Amino acid sequence: MSNLSQSNAGESQADFPEWSKRSTIYEVNIRQYTPEGTFEAFEKHLPLLKELGVDLLWLMPIHPISKVKRVGSLGSYYAPADLKAVNPEFGTLDDFKRLVHKAHDLGFKVLLDWVANHTGWDSVWIDNKSWYVTDEVGNIQSPSEWTDVAELNFNNSDMCLAMMDAMKFWVSEADIDGYRADHAVGVPLRFWEEARVALEAIKPVYMLAEDNTKFDFLKKAFHANYGWDLFYNIMKGIPSGEKGAQDIKRYVDRIKQQYPLGSYPMNFITNHDTNSWEGTTAEMFGEAEKTMAVLSFTLPGMPLIYSGQEIGIDQRLEFFYKDEINWTDTKNLRRFYQRLIQLKKQNAALYNGSAGGEVKFLETSDSRILAFQREKDGQCVISVLNLSNEEVSGTVNMTTTSKLYAVLDPSEVTLNLQHSFVLNPWDIHLFSSVTLTDQD
Repeated sequence: MSNLSQSNAGESQADFPEWSKRSTIYEVNIRQYTPEGTFEAFEKHLPLLKELGVDLLWLMPIHPISKVKRVGSLGSYYAPADLKAVNPEFGTLDDFKRLVHKAHDLGFKVLLDWVANHTGWDSVWIDNKSWYVTDEVGNIQSPSEWTDVAELNFNNSDMCLAMMDAMKFWVSEADIDGYRADHAVGVPLRFWEEARVALEAIKPVYMLAEDNTKFDFLKKAFHANYGWDLFYNIMKGIPSGEKGAQDIKRYVDRIKQQYPLGSYPMNFITNHDTNSWEGTTAEMFGEAEKTMAVLSFTLPGMPLIYSGQEIGIDQRLEFFYKDEINWTDTKNLRRFYQRLIQLKKQNAALYNGSAGGEVKFLETSDSRILAFQREKDGQCVISVLNLSNEEVSGTVNMTTTSKLYAVLDPSEVTLNLQHSFVLNPWDIHLFSSVTLTDQD
């Protein structure tokens, strides 16, 4: 059993907003979302996302993109030219404010993707040479292999003040609800902790770190980080048989070891990076795609849905060029994801962080069957999954014989203490003590 009520890493001192306990995050790629690629055009999709059930909208960077050393015709969102301005391809500052206001009216929270480690080479800051990392002869340097950007110097107090000012601008002027911090460990922890205090003086904010290596970032500065090694890389290995149930059990144990109590990973099977550079969900997971998605919702952590994932897009979206999403739903996945989101919201066992239930792995007669139960406040969820491409017959030792509700094939069921299953390849049986409704 993994006990989420304890942590060997201490306790997070961050305040966790009440709304975040049930939330699913949705990553918005404004450029590729619509033919227009604008805030105004995306705004028309908000009712569909409300119907889907997601709560937290993470918008990829919205700033003007540098032209000097640009990669591709449109450049990288992560090469900002002005952190207090809006990319004119997306619209105006007023358009963005209107989008945030409309999102808030519908009950969404909005995160802005924030690039703090670097700017583009024609940034409005570039003439302040001391604001950047330089070599021994004074040449501004790129971070790692990203040649289209220039690395900022966080030993320069003026730059730090300007960065802080820009972050406060979007909270105070556009009323955003927090940040997803790009390459978070490329910025000193002290800056993030100071930024958190400064932003909280304006309004409560939610902070997500793009990182899976520095867990002290979760003690004060951030609520959540990326479930890369602890989740995504395990999921990638399951379809080939390289990874299995034992790896998932170790994953849950590592959460207890590494995460400060209250904090948690963001679980994903795709995002803007993996889609563009590694492959689509169909390429990565094949017939196991839905099984991996269920794990992203039922294991500890906040689940992510990337733009188009809810219809199973079979596109590797171009990163530096226009490549509109084809919104034809050929896989009929929207209702599947809607049910998972409803389960996350309506059953306390799956709430995020310490608000959710412990994971108890159930004994199975076949190692290819993964079964686990989570309970909280008298509510429970039981997941039984076939982690193989073969039909498997076996038993699962249950802890309850109460009537439950089959989530994906709605019906009442009663489980035996030693329940027999015949599981098709990658089969999913998901049970809830709560009968789900289409209302939050």
